[in-house]
Amino acid sequence: MADINKVVMVGRLTRDAEQSYTQSGFALLKFSIAVNRRRKQGDQWVDEANFFDVTSFGRQGEAIAAYLTKGRQVAVEGQLRQDRWEAQDGTRRSKVYIEANYVQLLGGGRDGNTQGGNRFNNGGYENNPGNNWNHSAPQYNDQPRQPVAPQGAPATSFEDDIPF
Repeated sequence: MADINKVVMVGRLTRDAEQSYTQSGFALLKFSIAVNRRRKQGDQWVDEANFFDVTSFGRQGEAIAAYLTKGRQVAVEGQLRQDRWEAQDGTRRSKVYIEANYVQLLGGGRDGNTQGGNRFNNGGYENNPGNNWNHSAPQYNDQPRQPVAPQGAPATSFEDDIPF
């Protein structure tokens, strides 16, 4: 049986996202989210915050960097990764973080001024209904692409119901 490493979380950004680039020009976006967990303590329910670091790579990070500001609610889907290194004093260190495959912008910032959201993935941008953003960030074409048949490809419409 194969191992499974998948995580889905909804939380709020604890700080603005940090965009950087590797030496080769590959985009890297880092941010942290706080996810509240309710638990019973005695006779009362209390919220306990858990903090998670998230990393997004490539076009996804570039597309969403301007929108990831402190307090913004996001959904993140990805997998857990672990970095390991040796510190200068010789002790071994490690850190677990979420490598995001998809990031969904939810609600708004602390002022709640937006509705709906957009889902970003490593392949680009998807528009979700209900989005009424009013930002000066780059505009994306949210019109569906029409498939283009390659030269010499078989016809996609047939006169009868049987295509062979």
